Amino acid sequence: MWLNPEEVLLKNALKLWVTVRSNDFFLLQKRRGHGEHTNKITGLLVGALDTVLDSNARVTPFRILLQVPNSQVSWVIASGAAIEEVNKHWDWLVHNLLQSLSVFENKEDAASFVKGKVKGLIAEEVRGRQAAQEEDPEKFREALLKFELHFGLPSSEKLVTYYSCCCWKGRVPRQGFLYLSVNHMAFYSFLLGKEVKFVIPWAEVTRLERVSTALMTEAIRVTTRKRQREFSMFLNLDEAFGVMGQLADITLRRLLDSVGLELDRVLQQTARITKRILEEQAIRQYVLALYRLPRSEKLYEVAPCSVWTPHSRSHTAGTLYTTDSYLCFSSREEGSCTLLIPLSEVLSIEKAESTSSLPNPVIVSMRTKKAFQLIDLQDRDDLVESMNSRLRALQWKHSVFRSRKDSRRSVSSPTPYYTFYYDTGLSDEEEVEEQVLRNTVNSEALMTAFHQSRPGDNGNKSMEPVKERLWDDHFTEFGRGVHMFRTEKIQKLVAMGIPESLRGELWMTFSDACSELDSHQGYYAGLVQKSMGHSNLATDEIERDLHRSLPDHPAFQNPTGIAALRRVLTAYAHRNPKIGYCQSMNILASVLLLYAKEEEAFWLLVAVCERMLPDYFNRRVIGAQVDQSVFEELIRERLPELAEQVPDLSTLSSVSLSWFLTLFLSVLPFQSAVCVVDCFFFQGIKSIFQLGLAVLDANAAQLSACTDDGQALMILTSFLDQVGSEESPCVPPPPPAAEQNSCSDTDAPAMRHINITDLISEALVKFRDLSVRHIERLRCLRRVRVLQAHEDTIKENTLRLVSPDVSISPENLSDLYDLFKTEHFITLYWGDSSSAAAAEAAAWQHGDSGHSFVERQYRLDRPQFKSLYGLLVPWPSGCSQHTDTLSNRTFTLLAPDRDNLVTFKDFASWLDTLYCEELNVKIRFLYRLHIPPALSESEDEPSLRSPLLSTNRPLYVNKETPVSESEEEVKDYQEQLKQMLQDLVKEKEKDADKPLPLMNQREFIQFCKTLYSMFHGDPEENDLFQAIATVTSLVLQIGEAGHREQTKASEEKPAKPTPSSDGALAPDDEWTVSYAQILASLLTEQALVNFFEKPADLTEKIAQAKQNQYQQRAGLLTLQKGTR
Repeated sequence: MWLNPEEVLLKNALKLWVTVRSNDFFLLQKRRGHGEHTNKITGLLVGALDTVLDSNARVTPFRILLQVPNSQVSWVIASGAAIEEVNKHWDWLVHNLLQSLSVFENKEDAASFVKGKVKGLIAEEVRGRQAAQEEDPEKFREALLKFELHFGLPSSEKLVTYYSCCCWKGRVPRQGFLYLSVNHMAFYSFLLGKEVKFVIPWAEVTRLERVSTALMTEAIRVTTRKRQREFSMFLNLDEAFGVMGQLADITLRRLLDSVGLELDRVLQQTARITKRILEEQAIRQYVLALYRLPRSEKLYEVAPCSVWTPHSRSHTAGTLYTTDSYLCFSSREEGSCTLLIPLSEVLSIEKAESTSSLPNPVIVSMRTKKAFQLIDLQDRDDLVESMNSRLRALQWKHSVFRSRKDSRRSVSSPTPYYTFYYDTGLSDEEEVEEQVLRNTVNSEALMTAFHQSRPGDNGNKSMEPVKERLWDDHFTEFGRGVHMFRTEKIQKLVAMGIPESLRGELWMTFSDACSELDSHQGYYAGLVQKSMGHSNLATDEIERDLHRSLPDHPAFQNPTGIAALRRVLTAYAHRNPKIGYCQSMNILASVLLLYAKEEEAFWLLVAVCERMLPDYFNRRVIGAQVDQSVFEELIRERLPELAEQVPDLSTLSSVSLSWFLTLFLSVLPFQSAVCVVDCFFFQGIKSIFQLGLAVLDANAAQLSACTDDGQALMILTSFLDQVGSEESPCVPPPPPAAEQNSCSDTDAPAMRHINITDLISEALVKFRDLSVRHIERLRCLRRVRVLQAHEDTIKENTLRLVSPDVSISPENLSDLYDLFKTEHFITLYWGDSSSAAAAEAAAWQHGDSGHSFVERQYRLDRPQFKSLYGLLVPWPSGCSQHTDTLSNRTFTLLAPDRDNLVTFKDFASWLDTLYCEELNVKIRFLYRLHIPPALSESEDEPSLRSPLLSTNRPLYVNKETPVSESEEEVKDYQEQLKQMLQDLVKEKEKDADKPLPLMNQREFIQFCKTLYSMFHGDPEENDLFQAIATVTSLVLQIGEAGHREQTKASEEKPAKPTPSSDGALAPDDEWTVSYAQILASLLTEQALVNFFEKPADLTEKIAQAKQNQYQQRAGLLTLQKGTR
């Protein structure tokens, strides 16, 4: 075990220790005499000394010392009773530390580094032991306090776990602790008097990978958009890497695509995420992927056991997984023997008498009078009780469903709804003709009525009875139905191609769509009735693609097949509006309809879209892109020579995208593609990965010689076109001309005929070690890259949309987008989740009403905008209360009344006005802030409630002037004002489509108050105050003069109401001034002109905002939560 470093002055005092292994920094020593049988006296003497010298009367026989070259001082850092334990510690030191210590020039620093690392390992071991006994051990509480103290994040930032490790800065490692929370990863180190700490949001992580370098044998590299960081010397690197990958994946799915990607309910509640929850979720995701279960299934127990397998006449060891509706068994070697038992087919689960040969047996009895025997179950009593409770709940649920269905049948019309294959073309009102059609029901698959004749079909017919006999023999030996034993033998049968007479049944069995069908009797019929006649975007796309679905097949050259395809696709779009309809679903549904009944085809489509190809059919096809990224990684792993010759694998993955989306249906000949679909229903997406690797492997030499993407596409297309079924030799050979051309071409080898069965068998054998567990791990890591690539694309599109309308530099605009997005995320991290969710929902709810997807990707509510306002406004904040008032008015002016959210385009336009526009545009914006709708009557401002100022005399501040001079100045101001107004009329103001409303005296007072607050802290503060006092006096006089003229005119003729600034009718004698009058008055003071024309440094403001955004918002949100 690791020990707190204890100083030893003499490495081998009294010759009591013998050095077994050594290097420059470490010694592995054995207690003299231990394990030696030839020299018993030595052992007895050493034992006697141990008794005298050691207070515990016992010394472990093995130890590891840390030594400093040319020094007599050493430290004991590990000890053990067995050589195996100490060797394990020695190997870890050599593997992780020895090479790193060479970078230290001062050997004392190297020793300090090692001692700090050992102390970290001890703390981690203690934490692990306590975590096994207690979910929230005391050590974890201490780590949580340090986490909050070091990084200042709110208490709502849930710490998940932490690890002792090193962070590398160049060639120098920094020993410290890596803290992993639900939204961030943080590192802290204090070593040799130097403190290093940083926080990385998971939302900024673009890549997680394991790397090896000359200094780091194995490390974790974390890549963000701005830099890379390496972490090494973990006690358990596999565990740390897995947790980091899970947290990054969960956070990005929750923040970046909360609508498109489905996330488990437990993971959506960040306060509930713990390390144990993550471990359970990793196992759950593996089980769902291995058995292609519904994503709503919850995993309950994971228990080692053995199952009696009649075909092998023995018990097969493996693991039992229990969920809401299934019992799942998998042998130790994945795929060797699997068993899926739906609880809906289980009659009872009982304990049997335990014997020496059958310890702790459990009997699972099926409704088909079949039983399964499980043995070696630990905690058998609790396990059986848990399974029986779920079985009883499921049986009660089904009984209630049946009773309700029977009651509905007794009340409803005796004529049932049939799923038929006739395109009636009739309206709902034509009940008589529809009744006749209902009486003519075709419940068979389309292939039975529309069989496609192709060359070689006679051979196919002769092979069908052979295949059927093989499958009958298999059913006799391994069982039939969902709960059959699935072994490597059935895998070989599937590779040969399932006979057409069994294809629909086995597809339903392998996918367990039959359970969904049995538990939802009448569901599809109801969907058809509800969905038919409705018109929306999905139905329009379906109608457009109906005749593009297998157009060469006679079933879809007929109204019968087209009508069936329409019903299935429309019903599914109605069932799952989140997916609706996506391209390639029509091709898949067409094939399903050929071999399965219509209702069965619907449930098969449900299984594929919602369970077998998760996240494939959403608005951004994330799942397919993730699997393409996984496919690239598998090419590097399994075909390294090809990956070396083709550095840019994105070319190959772009070609293979259609393979995954259509399950090879769009690229292989039909009969061959259907065999691939057979494998897909049996093994899931794993079979597509294996086949894709086999195709690339078969063409590796030609692909390595490719010079462009088009040539690679031609090679693969030509190869796949020649993949035929078992009777492919019966296909007529190509014309001689084609043969000559092919011989002269570089891809001549690809022109031979390839048997699909041979290709599938080769893929299964050569890539049999590809496991579902490995695929799921790669998906977790690669989803991070795909989502971040989508984020980069969205950012580019947003900036491209906004940049033509603003004068902000591209670099600053990019940084502003990052600040804008970070503000949105901070609220999701720590803010009021209900308001954030409401804002997000509102953004998507109004997505199709005037805003593009790019414009509504991130939008800020009022508190979020106010935070950025304080960070980016160019003038001093002055009075915080007034700054808050101005931010509220600005938000009201920018945000649409419809959803009360600000888009990035509006946000950038506002900053462009403040930093890049001319003086008159800035004054115009300030003017708009002080009239409705920005300025409302409900604002709780004391100045808004004050009485109107007297305008009988001009207002002067700190300026004593004789009355005669004052009158002359007023006349001069009036002359200047007339001239300026004439110039302004000729000038076309920006965004002045309609004249601004007049400003009343109350609003003008607020305008002046804003100007005073803007000048606070400015170097020219006194001159600016003097200037604004002069302008205020002038504008008040102008307003008073206008007011007197209006009053005089109203006395001469009846008053007519005129619109006021807020749009309401107001009397003509109200005191008002116009925007042009205020602008002209401001232009008379050079100090004010200089202030508004002085360029502001947006780059510096953005840099300060980046530093302060996190801490400011974290403190504010913590304060808000504390006052609730």
